Amino acid sequence: MNGELDGKVAIITGGANGLGRAMVELFASAGARVMIADIDAATGAELAAGFAGGLAGGLGLAASAGPGESGGGSRVAFQATDVADVEQVQALIDATVARFGGLHILVNNAGIASAPRRFLSDDFRDFERVMAVDLLGVMVASQRAARHMAANGGGSIVNNASVGGLSPGPGLMPYRAAKAAVIHLSRSMAIELAEHAVRVNCLAPGNITTAINADVVSSAVVARLQPLARRGVAHDVAEAALFLAGDRAAHITGIVLPVDGGTSAGPPPLDLAALRRAEP
Repeated sequence: MNGELDGKVAIITGGANGLGRAMVELFASAGARVMIADIDAATGAELAAGFAGGLAGGLGLAASAGPGESGGGSRVAFQATDVADVEQVQALIDATVARFGGLHILVNNAGIASAPRRFLSDDFRDFERVMAVDLLGVMVASQRAARHMAANGGGSIVNNASVGGLSPGPGLMPYRAAKAAVIHLSRSMAIELAEHAVRVNCLAPGNITTAINADVVSSAVVARLQPLARRGVAHDVAEAALFLAGDRAAHITGIVLPVDGGTSAGPPPLDLAALRRAEP
């Protein structure tokens, strides 16, 4: 990478796996000092420790830990955090500033899905947890990070929503509602925080293949919903997050950027010939 995040300190929530892990690796390779925040303590600590060994060497990062540091060398660290817990979020901000000397970038990536129940049969048993993680977690982390950024020259917040928050669809109602709220929240925060030189933007990924959804995001799903034929991968979302987080996007705030192969624009053209052949 070209070092476009040299001198920057970033927090990436949900950074131990999937999209977050890709962001951690890309941001670190771009020169940022990164705090991984996740409830998956074992995987998060292992990822941070990896940067102190072979992974750090492959990305050109410092491989040695300073006094009192555990794992991750001097450039990448891990903090166990449940973003639905306000006190843990504040502890994350404090630990990041104490360890790295500042905070310039927050990526609110942590999120969970609701169960795939249809609306009429949904008992909403997961509503409170989904809203706490997917919406309250974004709101509180953004507030606490922005307080530091506003007092220290500004910064960038990138919120990870979903095409499910842009376009309506069946099922997953708590998740869809939370992600739609994140989009509106991001735009509102962009207006609120602009006077403090804090930019707020939003990603809306769709049809991205990760380890936990590879069976769901099938070629058939992509062919039916997505104009681009290629299957999206976590690195695609990480690249978009890197752009919005860094100085290349210095004049961009309040946008929602779909990373979805064109899904939010509309489905691919119908194969009319195939349809006609199927007519009785």
